[in-house]
Amino acid sequence: MFALYRQTIGASLTVCLCMLGVGLMQYPQLQKLLNSRETSSLETLEAEIKAEKIRLNLLKQIPSFGYDNLIADWVYINFLQYFGDDEARSKIGYSFSPEYFEVILERDPRFLAAYLSLSTSTSLYAGLPERSIDLMKQSLQFLSPKLPEKSYYAWRYKGIDELLFLGDSQAAKKSFIKTADWASQSSDEESKLIAYNSQKTTEFLNRNPNSKIARISTWTMVLNNGVDEKSRKRAIREIETLGAKVVSTPQGNKIIMPAKD
Repeated sequence: MFALYRQTIGASLTVCLCMLGVGLMQYPQLQKLLNSRETSSLETLEAEIKAEKIRLNLLKQIPSFGYDNLIADWVYINFLQYFGDDEARSKIGYSFSPEYFEVILERDPRFLAAYLSLSTSTSLYAGLPERSIDLMKQSLQFLSPKLPEKSYYAWRYKGIDELLFLGDSQAAKKSFIKTADWASQSSDEESKLIAYNSQKTTEFLNRNPNSKIARISTWTMVLNNGVDEKSRKRAIREIETLGAKVVSTPQGNKIIMPAKD
């Protein structure tokens, strides 16, 4: 038992040292970033992205010793810092976003929050829905209806990307069918609502693959996800362009659908 304990401690230390080593590689760039954020040139920001790519490639290759979740969490925190840097993103965009999720979902495909962040950052912001959907496809095979809890959301995000950003109503319909199927296997009210809404979206797409109501319903999902103000404003704009109205109430947003689909 003592030998096993030593092996566990040794593996933990190895993972931590690997991550520390990778982190130290970035320390000079981080200090430079903190000291000169206000005057960061395009060239500087692009160089930082190149350094980040090298770091992520190393994280893909280092052994995990059973600590994949720890690595995924650490990279996700790095992604949040990247995504939240509005000044840098306004200059060079969000196209590096999927690089983080290659590591995150490979290390922990059951990291449910990552699917929403992947959809938002890569499809909505970076305009790369194909990349987002491909990463989801690779990871969804490791999910089951109840593992992790509310795993049906991953299928829902995939359906959103397929319908709104690829315009592939047939693929979206399959994803929403899967969402409804998995959600219906849970008895809580949230799951029942997701199952009902997903089934309704599927019915609209069955009747009309170009259904405006289906798209309004899907943009409403984006609105209700509420990742940030920019995505909420985009969702409201798209909903109203499709002929619906968004009314803010104390209970939340109310969508008034157009008279005709």
